[in-house]
Amino acid sequence: MSFPLLTVTAALPAIGAIATAAVPAARRTAAKWLALLFSLATLVLAAIVMIRFEPGGDRYQLTESHSWISDFGVRYELGVDGIAVVLIGLTALLIPFIILAGWHDADPLEDSNSRWRPTQGFFALILSVEAMVILSFEATDIFLFYIFFEAMLIPMYFLIGGFGDRAHEGGDKAAATQRSYAAVKFLLYNLAGGLIMLAAVIGLYVVAGSFSLQEITAARASGSLEMATNTERLLFLGFFLAFAVKAPLWPLHTWLPNAMGEATAPVAVLITAVVDKVGTFAMLRFCLGLFPEASKWATPVVLVLALVSIVYGALLAVGQRDMKRLVAYASISHFGFIVLGIFAMTSQGQSGATLYMVNHGISTAALMLVAGFLISRRGSRLIADYGGVQKVAPVLAGTFLIGGLATLSLPGLAPFVSEFLVLVGTFARYPVAGIIATLGIVLAALYVLVLYQRTMTGPVKPEVSTMPDLRVRELAVVAPLIALLIFLGVFPKPLTDIVNPAVQHTMSDVQQKDPKPEVEAAK
Repeated sequence: MSFPLLTVTAALPAIGAIATAAVPAARRTAAKWLALLFSLATLVLAAIVMIRFEPGGDRYQLTESHSWISDFGVRYELGVDGIAVVLIGLTALLIPFIILAGWHDADPLEDSNSRWRPTQGFFALILSVEAMVILSFEATDIFLFYIFFEAMLIPMYFLIGGFGDRAHEGGDKAAATQRSYAAVKFLLYNLAGGLIMLAAVIGLYVVAGSFSLQEITAARASGSLEMATNTERLLFLGFFLAFAVKAPLWPLHTWLPNAMGEATAPVAVLITAVVDKVGTFAMLRFCLGLFPEASKWATPVVLVLALVSIVYGALLAVGQRDMKRLVAYASISHFGFIVLGIFAMTSQGQSGATLYMVNHGISTAALMLVAGFLISRRGSRLIADYGGVQKVAPVLAGTFLIGGLATLSLPGLAPFVSEFLVLVGTFARYPVAGIIATLGIVLAALYVLVLYQRTMTGPVKPEVSTMPDLRVRELAVVAPLIALLIFLGVFPKPLTDIVNPAVQHTMSDVQQKDPKPEVEAAK
């Protein structure tokens, strides 16, 4: 029996969560270090998964399959393709930085009127989310995927509602009310989507007689499994709605600005850079893989929703006064690009969408975490409360600028490659949609540069005149992310080599080929 590498990779952070939660209350520092060590060990295992994965090999590799609930045909089945591998790597990479950035976010507050925050619980919840996200990327049994797709909502609910941002206008009571509202809204939106998906999962089992993704896709490819047109479309909608909420896609996005605004900066990164990627990943793996004809049927509407997300999210980001909500609306715009690339039904679009998931995770983490460091110094999320920061904290301002430039997809930084591929892939099949999507690029430049100008340039405001620059721990968080943005911006080949074969399999599932160029290249 081969070593269950995928199981161990997902189980390690779960074990770390239990061990961290069990640390005595007085040993807060020990709990932090234990959580960090488990996250680093998980990163090592994720790196081994990426090394052992062979891009030119079988579609699903490192597979594991064991009987679980035999009466209902549910199996413990795991396997990774190139898309899942890079997203597992992204998740494992970001969690240590999230833990380091949130090192003091759950410490007891000095104000005696404020409640005590259980430090161990904060880091245990982060590790439990990591375990569930990794298992969601690995699961090839649809019922198994559904369990962890829904289960991750519980720790996220407590992270948002129980460990909110301390830089809140209006006092502790107002902060607690806003946190509770944001957490409940997050839970209700995602739970509603999940319940609709559960009905679709049951319906799929009735039709296909199996929960195995590989068995169902193989049966569809061979012609031994046929679905009635209306049945396939209804099942597709059940899956797609759940993934669109998680993604988040307009008009199912409204929980995200509240959740990111009220959460601490590291938890906000966990939401948009890690958890939300499960939604767009699942569109590729399950919507296109299980329901190819329905995916093509729904494409015109999904493209419109993606374009609205791009423009609407960017427009609202331009008008934001709250720094964290600006990043949240920018993320809605970016997720619109990802969905656009997926449903453009071209290899360039889907490769770009997968790279966008990775690059957006890194760039958003860099920008939001530096914003969090800035907010923790000033005690305010309002953009108007800052000015002249670059004169007193030049390193902080410089890293903030690079994170912002990556967010607007500046050439030479990683998101540019993915956004370019998405637009090329969209233009090839839907030129009008590609033209509209470019408006998001213009608006991104506007909200990022205005944000930087208002916070970092101009006269130094008295409240920031004594602001310290980035500390060693904070540099250890930001510097590797900036280095990755630059490296993947000039040399994305390590990722594209892994992703492209998996994308070709997805294109084969939906029986699509790239459009031929109108003008052939000169030989």
